[in-house]
Amino acid sequence: MRVEQGILRIDTSGKGLVDITSKVAVWLAGARLVNGTLTVFCRHTSAGLLISENASPAVQRDLLRWLDRLAPEGPHYEHDEEGADDMPAHIQSMLTGSALTVPFSGGRMLLGTWQAVYLAEHRARGHRREVVVSATGE
Repeated sequence: MRVEQGILRIDTSGKGLVDITSKVAVWLAGARLVNGTLTVFCRHTSAGLLISENASPAVQRDLLRWLDRLAPEGPHYEHDEEGADDMPAHIQSMLTGSALTVPFSGGRMLLGTWQAVYLAEHRARGHRREVVVSATGE
């Protein structure tokens, strides 16, 4: 049993979903593990991770609208030091989550046909985000 870890740096352009599946897959291939479990962890409190459909862009738009309805910007938050989008971003981050677990076999993630790994940027402006990847296996 071996453990490999790394950090992926992802530049975002503001609120939206960034497909990071290929970056994670390239990292996993370089780890040279065949079978095991992959953990993907977002090191931020205003961005998150999710696995969702990768075929229809409407799915991404619907998810973002849903998150905006659940945690809209507005004057009703006490925490607003970093702007009107900051507290909603923290709430949306809790909803999308900070970590994913994906099994892998043959050195490849066992995602379904229509699944992709996304970094969800919940802030209005772009950021450089760090995602920790950790693979345990043989």
